[in-house]
Amino acid sequence: MNELKNLQPEAVFDFFREIAAIPHGSGNTGQISDYLVKFAKDRGLEYCQDEANNVVIFKPASPGYEDAPRVMIQGHMDMVCEKTPDSTIDMEKDGLTLAVDGDWLYAENTTLGGDDGIAVAMALAAMDSDELQHPGIDAVFTVDEEVGMLGAEAIDVSRISARKMINIDSEEEGIITVSCAGGVTASVHLPVRRQTGKGVLGRLRIDGLLGGHSGIEIDKEHGNANLLMGRLLYTLSERVDFSLVRLAGGTKDNAICKLSEAEILTESADIDALRELCDEMNKTFAHELRSSDPEVRVTFTAEMSEVSAETLDRDSTRRVIAYLMQTPNGIQNMSKEIEGLVETSLNLGALSMDETEMVAAYAVRSSVATRKDYLCDKLESLSALLGGSVQYSGAYPGWEYREDSVLRDTCIEAYTKLYGKAPEIDAIHAGLECGLFAGKMGDDFDAVSFGPDMSGVHTTDEKLSISSVERTWKLLCEILKNCR
Repeated sequence: MNELKNLQPEAVFDFFREIAAIPHGSGNTGQISDYLVKFAKDRGLEYCQDEANNVVIFKPASPGYEDAPRVMIQGHMDMVCEKTPDSTIDMEKDGLTLAVDGDWLYAENTTLGGDDGIAVAMALAAMDSDELQHPGIDAVFTVDEEVGMLGAEAIDVSRISARKMINIDSEEEGIITVSCAGGVTASVHLPVRRQTGKGVLGRLRIDGLLGGHSGIEIDKEHGNANLLMGRLLYTLSERVDFSLVRLAGGTKDNAICKLSEAEILTESADIDALRELCDEMNKTFAHELRSSDPEVRVTFTAEMSEVSAETLDRDSTRRVIAYLMQTPNGIQNMSKEIEGLVETSLNLGALSMDETEMVAAYAVRSSVATRKDYLCDKLESLSALLGGSVQYSGAYPGWEYREDSVLRDTCIEAYTKLYGKAPEIDAIHAGLECGLFAGKMGDDFDAVSFGPDMSGVHTTDEKLSISSVERTWKLLCEILKNCR
């Protein structure tokens, strides 16, 4: 405990310890929200708390900054709650047990909540300080970011006058994030008809792929098992007559599919041809994906006894295969402003089929809203052509790169002054709360996102670099000082 008391910057870690003592998992933010309100009341600061538990605290400018535009410091108060199997902590009711290992702060047997407790702690330390030089501060604390950015979606920004936003929800020091993708889940529904058929049941399986997050890892171009299955079925259909019985691959739209399976009904005389074709496609995929997915594998098994099964009719089988062959997937556009950044993509993450329809679920992402809309139009056009439709859910706006960002320039100047080198300017092909605020606050909205080094986020191995917190705190103070 003495180690914990001596951490620097003292004010930041004092507040972090208080936060860690309060249960604050997603969906359980009442106590932490009330803690923030009490902080404001105890210091005579204006505040507002909404029904969702979002909190905004307003601090006046320090002397000499009265005419400077206000600045927003923003982070989310909820954390992902995970614990080891032997942990006795009830994360709905108990606080965390913090510990130090060299430069790393962690929680014993649980997630730490550095994402995004460190943002809350830094904002509170900034508002609690009588020495910090700063414009007026609008400290915005949102809830349930980890389960869909629900707080940022619900918050009323009409009382927030700041148009410069410092989001402290990044996990690698030295990187200033200046753009993020918006996105939506698109579910394609393609009606199918079934009939009773007889024949030999064959099972197709594609696995051994690496998968990954469909936003931040889409640039690795790992194979998508659902797309490969479509290609395999098309190749087989060119040589052998069969009907689809079952089709399934993946469970989450935002994960690159690692495993896809299909069942087909065919004549026993065609089994050897199917097996040979699958062996050929196994070699083809292994060659094409030798760098990105060296363990990719196609397997085919069959039970030689004849069975009866409910299969798709010929037309439905044809339309499903045609859809999988024609659907867009993967990277669609690269950013012209930021080298190496994926601007627009989509991922067929989950594929299923029941008695009446095939359903294909996509994560559609872009930092340019019109290109996201264009991708959705593509899905609608293809689906309609084959007799289907598209449903959307979970939409969130993107945060477009701003060429004339005064706040970005201020951050670069402050970082360079402190550390003798310019920070890396980056964007992510995933969502940040900055996108939701950008959509609500107008064309004059100017934002950056940064944070200290963290690792193992959202797992029981989560840890936070103590020295990086100190450097990031100094950066925040220098940025506020220069925001005139």
